[in-house]
Amino acid sequence: MRNTRSTTPIWQAIASALKADMSEGRYLPGDKLPTEAQLAARFGVNRHTVRHALSDLVEQGLVRTRRGAGAFVASTPTDYPIGARVRFHENLLAAGRRPEKRILDVECRAATTGEAWALEIDEGAPVCAYRGLSLADGAPIAIFESVFPLERTPGIDQYLTETSGVTEALARAGVADYTRASTRLTAVLADVTQALHLHLREGDPLLRSTSVNVEAKGHPVEYGRTWFAGDRVTLTLET
Repeated sequence: MRNTRSTTPIWQAIASALKADMSEGRYLPGDKLPTEAQLAARFGVNRHTVRHALSDLVEQGLVRTRRGAGAFVASTPTDYPIGARVRFHENLLAAGRRPEKRILDVECRAATTGEAWALEIDEGAPVCAYRGLSLADGAPIAIFESVFPLERTPGIDQYLTETSGVTEALARAGVADYTRASTRLTAVLADVTQALHLHLREGDPLLRSTSVNVEAKGHPVEYGRTWFAGDRVTLTLET
């Protein structure tokens, strides 16, 4: 009698099931997959079989693993141009990604020495500090902190919580247009808080962008620092 049982290896069937989960949106780029033990229980197999399936997905470029952290759905790095006009939403839309920002904190306080120097204001002058998380297609790609001199951008602390982005908030604060005056890129390692927000491990590589934006007359209106997840963004310099 002919054997009608499936000849598909179990590990291959598991890999196919996980690929289907990803294509249906159950797991999005950047999401952590269930542990080997959880997957073994789901499919009724041992962890060695699960490990074989995950290795196959890694070879296909669909999954990436980090020792001690687990397996994650891989994502193609987002192209992010840095030039005279840097606009988060426009950059991601141009790259075919869905942009999103989540506000972590907005506060008014006194400028630090470094902030005062970058913004060309007196140390201790009032500023608005705006912190948040940038996402592409629902996956976190960067943490940012922007500092605005309140004398040049009155009311921006309120506008940042009411509008969809910095450009609109600055416009409402009286800054119709702004351009990037300087950008400095530095390789750094993620601290505990950054790793938590970006779904990384402490010590994973980040690329920090430090910049100053100026208004039409050349006066600084924003001093910003952004920490990009090193494996999720490709920064390109535009001239």
